[in-house]
Amino acid sequence: MSKSLDVSKLEREVKSVYRDVAEAPTERYHFEMGRPLAERLGYSSEDLDGIPEEAVESFAGVGYHFDLADLQPGDDVLDLGSGSGTDAFVAALHVGETGSVTGVDMTDEQLEKARRLRDEAGMDTVSFEKAYIEDLPFEDTTFDVVISNGVVNLSAEKEDVFSEVNRVLEPNGRLALSDIISEEHMSESIKTDADLWAACIGGAEQVDDYTMMIETPGFDAIEIRENPQYEFASDQAVNACQKYGVKSISLSASKR
Repeated sequence: MSKSLDVSKLEREVKSVYRDVAEAPTERYHFEMGRPLAERLGYSSEDLDGIPEEAVESFAGVGYHFDLADLQPGDDVLDLGSGSGTDAFVAALHVGETGSVTGVDMTDEQLEKARRLRDEAGMDTVSFEKAYIEDLPFEDTTFDVVISNGVVNLSAEKEDVFSEVNRVLEPNGRLALSDIISEEHMSESIKTDADLWAACIGGAEQVDDYTMMIETPGFDAIEIRENPQYEFASDQAVNACQKYGVKSISLSASKR
């Protein structure tokens, strides 16, 4: 974490952006949203048709990783930064009535929307909790699989995130996520700009550093693939992509 990043300002900026994502999904953002994006990233029409439409309207993910997650009936799944619920609801389709999905998010408006949509759809194997991904309110070895989509880059304490993921996973549990990384280390001016963090740029970790953060607490078998179908929407983001190799990836890892 950059020593001069104002973490409290970062949290305010991120909450503000994703409150708007929940409440005004048709507005313009630094990133694309909605069903056309989800389908382009790899979500199946069958899955998207099977979950609440309003959740998909607020979908702001950066990749597709359900094939890497390899969810099985009966799995207990944790979704980090669950937003309006798209990935949590898709996961629920895959784990069935014998499984469970828990989403965590720090933004009240996202949680309120996700819970309302869950109740309206009667998807009672899904729950949503208010929590920070750096400090998860769950017992050790609670989950079989942890998923996340475009969220870890927003954390200023990524080592803590992956340590917590390792802690709450069962032995041989799986991590599957999509996120934004960079090929090159970015300048301090970008790394300390809370606005660019909230836009999923400033917090993009250099890819070797990112994988080391995953390996350190006890993960291996890391598989990474790029998501060239994901495109940033703002000029700032496009410039960062060109200068520092900022891009979307999906990855999987297994707990040792």
